Amino acid sequence: MSKKFYITSAIPYVNGPPHLGHTLEFVIADVINRYYRLYGYKVMFTCGSDENGLKIQEAAHLVHELNPQKIADDNTKKFESHLKNLNVHYNEWRRGTDKKLHWPGVIELWKRAEEKGDIYKKKYKGLYCVGCEAFYKKSELVKGKCPEHLKEPEEVEEENYFFRLSKYQDRLEKLIKSDELKVFPEIRKNETLGFIKQGLEDFSVSRPKKRFKIKGGEYWGIPVPGNKPQIIYVWFDALTIYMTSIGWGYDEKLWKKWWPADLHVIGKGIYRFHTVYWPAMLISAGLPLPKAVLVHGYITAGGQKMAKSLGNVIGSEEILNKYGADPIRYYLLKEIPTQSDGDFTEARFKEVYNADLANGLGNLVSRVITMVDKFCDGKVPKVDKDPEKHPLRVSTKIYTWKQAYADLDKYVPRYEFHRALEGVWKFIHTADKYIDENRPWELAKQGKQKEINWVVYGLLDSLHQLGYLIQPFLPATSRKIGETLQIPGLLKKQPLDKDGWTNVKSGVKIKKIKPLFPRL
Repeated sequence: MSKKFYITSAIPYVNGPPHLGHTLEFVIADVINRYYRLYGYKVMFTCGSDENGLKIQEAAHLVHELNPQKIADDNTKKFESHLKNLNVHYNEWRRGTDKKLHWPGVIELWKRAEEKGDIYKKKYKGLYCVGCEAFYKKSELVKGKCPEHLKEPEEVEEENYFFRLSKYQDRLEKLIKSDELKVFPEIRKNETLGFIKQGLEDFSVSRPKKRFKIKGGEYWGIPVPGNKPQIIYVWFDALTIYMTSIGWGYDEKLWKKWWPADLHVIGKGIYRFHTVYWPAMLISAGLPLPKAVLVHGYITAGGQKMAKSLGNVIGSEEILNKYGADPIRYYLLKEIPTQSDGDFTEARFKEVYNADLANGLGNLVSRVITMVDKFCDGKVPKVDKDPEKHPLRVSTKIYTWKQAYADLDKYVPRYEFHRALEGVWKFIHTADKYIDENRPWELAKQGKQKEINWVVYGLLDSLHQLGYLIQPFLPATSRKIGETLQIPGLLKKQPLDKDGWTNVKSGVKIKKIKPLFPRL
């Protein structure tokens, strides 16, 4: 029976189109998704859109007072289109406004917590940031402003329902400390423990309905069960998408098949909600907890977080249309350390593209295909597989495909993708070195066809291995290599079997291929 792996990306607000920060998160989740699929896991990867908050409502008012549903519909389509263009392979997108497949699950989670005695009503006065959809203490502000959006929060006084987070302080501390809920990286785990040790306060899980009034006398959001004047607070609503996207509230068999989540992928601005609030809500409801949370950093622009509210975003679709999905994926995975921040500039992007993709991977593929055509009649040559009969000396200082796989298996599960890619590129450099050492053009002048066959065969096998090695990172390029070498496993997305496909087949006609990465 195949193992299962359930992964989620965060639930983005759709008050605007996606930017490069969203792109980073989707790519990170997709690499993990594709890696486990490559090893034969049954993987469920879900995304969704957070739609029931004030941010959507405010965005609608800014655009000729549109109904917020229109804004949510338009931007959700842009997110889904972006995922398709980015070659992100996800299974389900759950929307917060889905009354059939999402709302029942939210209400069920609320009722369970309420029955446990963990939801109560009280008057409250606090500082509220609409951008974060969260209340802040004065001590958490930076120069009186929200640390995420650099805006002064509004002072709010109202009567809301609250969740008894303080009740679960000891349980949450043990949960994080023991790695029962594993938090990556270690610095975020320690920050979470520090936050818990300061003393947890109960948090608001509803807002007055009057704040969410829209055109036509309707209200924006999920009503609190049995209390018409209140709307369920966005975090209690949106986080539940992780379960409603796999059946919670309408298909118990499907939900039990996939839950608990093996990994939540989220940005560092919202990790407390996932490492403290979310597990407490699940404990209250008597539900299994997710196994791990990966907290990634931000893409910065001039050292500052990229965000719509800060006006410094780089349009995802614009950059994708200009350069293509795989080059963008490569840059984000190599240049932005997954668990910390990294800067994006178009100038640096071009440097990396030309050095690693055009002059590296792309050039190697072109050189090898040219040699096949020139020296082997365009076909995979026949060779004697006995290593003792190998007619050529090979440098001992090489980095083999087995070492590249070892690095892949070491660093991807640790979510250090830049280090996994370093291994792949070491293997590319080894293939280039193999060409330079054996110089098939010189062998051709000497009429040494047996030796040429070995060189070309070895290089084709290297491309074969590269097709699999880069599949989680550069899926479109992997497929192109599979097509030119006619590798069934890559084209049919068969699970990886390292012992079963280590050789290309002699006599196969190699198809011509356009340059994978033309120089910029």
